Amino acid sequence: MNTTVDLHGLTPPDLAAHLRQNGVTVTDAETRRLMGWAISQGRLDFDQMPKPVPRRVRDALGTLTTAHRPRVLERVTDPIDHSVRYLFEAHDGKIFETVRIPLHKENHFSVCLSSQAGCAMKCDFCATGRLGLLRNLTAAEIVGAFCAVRDEAPGRVSGAVFMGQGEPFHNYDAVLQAAAVLSHPCGGRVAQKSITISTVGLIPRIEQFTKEGHKYRLIVSLTSAIDEKRARMMPVAGRWKVAQLAQALKARTQATGRRATLAWVLMGGVNHGQDEVEALKTTFAGIPLRLNLIDINDSRPDGYRRATDAERNAFMDALQILGMPIVRRYSVGQSEDSACGMLAGKASAALDDASGRALQAAPAL
Repeated sequence: MNTTVDLHGLTPPDLAAHLRQNGVTVTDAETRRLMGWAISQGRLDFDQMPKPVPRRVRDALGTLTTAHRPRVLERVTDPIDHSVRYLFEAHDGKIFETVRIPLHKENHFSVCLSSQAGCAMKCDFCATGRLGLLRNLTAAEIVGAFCAVRDEAPGRVSGAVFMGQGEPFHNYDAVLQAAAVLSHPCGGRVAQKSITISTVGLIPRIEQFTKEGHKYRLIVSLTSAIDEKRARMMPVAGRWKVAQLAQALKARTQATGRRATLAWVLMGGVNHGQDEVEALKTTFAGIPLRLNLIDINDSRPDGYRRATDAERNAFMDALQILGMPIVRRYSVGQSEDSACGMLAGKASAALDDASGRALQAAPAL
């Protein structure tokens, strides 16, 4: 029985295997040309290829493959940082976001990708966490969103980061497959070292990621080095101690020879005290690290507040004792309240409100 797969989720070897399993004779060179046309060039008019593959192969694509991109519901451009946040709708109506981010190099961009519609991690400071998990995205949906954003970029997309909606390691197989497509010369043409995958710290997956020898960058969202505090803000953290996470990162640095990167969402009055510095010093001693500081972007009136300049500067000064690079990262989309999860949250609320009004207006049976 023939099965249909979406081209956006395939590398050339995957396409070759799929066609051959369905009785279509194809060469590796032919599948490279097909995928280069479909993914690298973003075109599906295979008859127009400069060097077309045999018609029997092109005809087989029509019955054995599809090529769908999620529908763009909204684009929001931030007037300050010039990021563009896309709100996408999947085939089943699920909503997720992707962001085009300008890089320092002129006319170069990175794309921040979601791995799930919603998220199950329930981090207290994250708008996406308040949505709950709706479902995992497929590799094809992730790559389809990337291609849609890339094809509108006024320059080259040279990077991709899995730091949008969802926990990438909670959707491990699809994220790694999407990364394989994005980094393939006939796919997204993004260097492996320019693809970053973020995690809240799912230790078994970090260990698997290390064992499999992936060359993509890894960022671990730490936010607090104190177990009790971290577990309150990031419930999944209660499953593992910070010391266990440190050991997983130590093994990774030994395997890769590179620093581990920690992301620290900075919140005023919460996680910038001397106690955090001491916990970092004790728990991560001897592990080569880089710390990325990211200001909280919380639109709730009762939410966390951004650290003041004085709080941030004092924390950065205190961190110098650790002897690690400290990098301040900026959360894009702040002026438009369009940080990850905010647009999807607004859209979901609007849909819920519309559904409620429709129910109220419906005649009684």
